Amino acid sequence: MTVLETGLFNVAWLMIAVPLVVAGLLLVLGRRSDSWGHLLATVAPIVSFVIGLVLFIDLLGRDGASRAVEVGVYRFIDAGSWDLRVGLLVDQLSILFVLLITFVGSLIHIYAIGYMAHDTDRRRFFAYLNLFIAAMLTLVLADNYLILFVGWEGVGLASYLLIGFWFGRPAAARAGNKAFIMNRIGDLGLVMAIFTMLSQFGSVRFADVSAKASGLTSSWATLLGFMLLLAACGKSAQVPLQAWLLDAMEGPTPVSALIHAATMVTAGVYLVVRSHEIYAQTGAASLAVAIVGTVTLLFGAWIGSAKKDIKKVLAGSTMSQIGYMMLAAGLGPAGAALAIFHLLTHGFFKANMFLGAGSVMHGTGDDTDMYHFGALSKVMPITFWTFACGYLAIIGIPGTSGYFSKDHIIEAAFDKGAVFGVLALIGAGITAYYMTRLMMLTFLGTKRWRADVHPHESPAVMTIPLVVLAILSILAGAFMNNWIGDWLAPATGAEVEHVGMWHMGVIGVVTLVVVILGILAGWLLNRHDVPSEEPETHDPLLVAGRHDLFGDDVNDTVVVKPGRWLAGGVAGFDHSVVDGLVNGAGSVTTACSQIIRKVQNGYVRSYGLMMVVGVLVVGLVVVLGRMA
Repeated sequence: MTVLETGLFNVAWLMIAVPLVVAGLLLVLGRRSDSWGHLLATVAPIVSFVIGLVLFIDLLGRDGASRAVEVGVYRFIDAGSWDLRVGLLVDQLSILFVLLITFVGSLIHIYAIGYMAHDTDRRRFFAYLNLFIAAMLTLVLADNYLILFVGWEGVGLASYLLIGFWFGRPAAARAGNKAFIMNRIGDLGLVMAIFTMLSQFGSVRFADVSAKASGLTSSWATLLGFMLLLAACGKSAQVPLQAWLLDAMEGPTPVSALIHAATMVTAGVYLVVRSHEIYAQTGAASLAVAIVGTVTLLFGAWIGSAKKDIKKVLAGSTMSQIGYMMLAAGLGPAGAALAIFHLLTHGFFKANMFLGAGSVMHGTGDDTDMYHFGALSKVMPITFWTFACGYLAIIGIPGTSGYFSKDHIIEAAFDKGAVFGVLALIGAGITAYYMTRLMMLTFLGTKRWRADVHPHESPAVMTIPLVVLAILSILAGAFMNNWIGDWLAPATGAEVEHVGMWHMGVIGVVTLVVVILGILAGWLLNRHDVPSEEPETHDPLLVAGRHDLFGDDVNDTVVVKPGRWLAGGVAGFDHSVVDGLVNGAGSVTTACSQIIRKVQNGYVRSYGLMMVVGVLVVGLVVVLGRMA
């Protein structure tokens, strides 16, 4: 049930407006704001966080039935029976996203002050960051799918600008284009879903769609579920639309943290969870969500195990962890709450590790090759210990945030079916392996630095956000463990079963054993004789992982080349047939004109003769007609 609010919640729109206005201001002022633009841009998400925190505290004081608050803004489209309004929905689900986006986003802004200190376009970078925050807040605060789509497209635009921020580098420009184009494929699914909702429900408001979803036929519910899944695959880089995510590492590292932890890649999970009433009507679409998530969590872990670029290892990890969330979202209402739980903890520990990777790059001359690192724990202790907290969380060591959120998903997967459970368990073991490999190659072992590299710790403006995120990577899961299920129950349709703080059943014990085996494998294989360059390999698994499981090759074969042939055929048809007909008609007209113009000689006698001949022809036709 939702309630209309006219009091405190009427300022909710400021959470979007503040970073949006600041972004526009910095872009309009240009170089005149270079000296202070980054500071103003950093204040903007902090203001949004404070507003969100005040609203969250207000919701905590309400009963569950009145925690979904609708805030009207203005009428957008009024056409016949369609009354589409710009409105915000502040409820149990959206407010958690608001707090994650603005809090982690604020820390990333603070970190970026140091990371981008020497970039001449720092002000423009911060303007794009603010635009990203505003777009993501629009996406999660919208009370209907149409306004959600506005934020959805805004996130796509901002990601394009940020991934390709250093557009002077061809690789960065290509990566931005790739992300933008591949996301358009997913966006088509959301557009089709919106049109379908208008035809089936006459509305795209979340409340109306949820109330009327039970009236859908099985076919329409399944079709709508698959449309939304296509959209989610694009934004959350799930198979088969995952190929853009690894290339997105071409953007500055704070962008990677923002995209991979708190904003863009979580949008697909939000969309599926927000649409839980639709998926409740279709087992086929729900099963498809779980399958896509399971395949992606394994693919991401596979890629992460084969990469030498520290950021791309973490990017593969993001694919995998979002896969766990999608798997959970496909398990039903209880799984949806677990998906959001893991999304929140992942936001903390993955932002921590991406920013930690940026700190490593900052201290090693922007190098990303882990074979050029080693023993950095001795010269970068703060970066090491904070990164280690994220490492412990992502592999699920008991007591850390990842332990509470991911282990619940693995247990729920076993409840869904042994296949899902075993594959999720295998993913946990591979995660422990490749993350241990990253720790060994980067921070432990012997140093393999280049002669001109002098690793050093990052400044406080970069390490303080690392410390905050490291603390949350360890503690956030325990605080949310038995609270988040009850909190999200009205928004997801079901409560999560309460478990003890240190509950560990048989599946939990097995998961811990698998994780320990993964740690041992990562340690044993990378503790001695690590070369300073990545060794050649003919292992088909490693070769496939290094080439992103040939995702680009598949896209080129299935989409790009056929599209090029089709475009070439259409262009040829247009040139030969369409242009041929038009140009041919023109040529015939020109030829006839050349002939006829010869009789226009200016002599009266010639015109008189033509008139006489014309009269005789007409008369002959009349006579012959009567005789017939």
